[in-house]
Amino acid sequence: MLKLSRMTDYAAVVMAHIARHPQQPHAAAELADAVHLPHPTVSKTLKSLVRAGLLVSQRGAQGGYRLARGAHEITASDIIAAIEGPVAMTECSHADGDCDLVATCGVADNWQRVSLAVRTLLDSVTLAHLAQTTPIKLPVQLPIQTVTLAAGAGR
Repeated sequence: MLKLSRMTDYAAVVMAHIARHPQQPHAAAELADAVHLPHPTVSKTLKSLVRAGLLVSQRGAQGGYRLARGAHEITASDIIAAIEGPVAMTECSHADGDCDLVATCGVADNWQRVSLAVRTLLDSVTLAHLAQTTPIKLPVQLPIQTVTLAAGAGR
């Protein structure tokens, strides 16, 4: 099963809450209460999001966390990468990936195409979309070309 970690899910929930109220700074404790998550979990998530440049933090009585840029400029891919690292289906489909079998496996190029399609889709979903309370409907055209196998190939 391909699935995101709970921390990535929590990061999206926290970011969406902040995006719904972008004018005010958000304290970690307030965010934890608002999204019904433990304070330590939210604090850890916030630190990762600040480190990734998605949030900015300000100390003091009027301090808190805010979006580093507009919700339309932050993508689902950005949030995932902040918590989990770059989006790639396999080690060889990541630009920095390293695999001893890449020269002989025969599927590396296709995994790279799948990774590109997934990243393209995640790049098309913004934090503004995620912050909506109604389901989003995106016209999606994935960058996958049809491949015709020669007769008997792959058997």
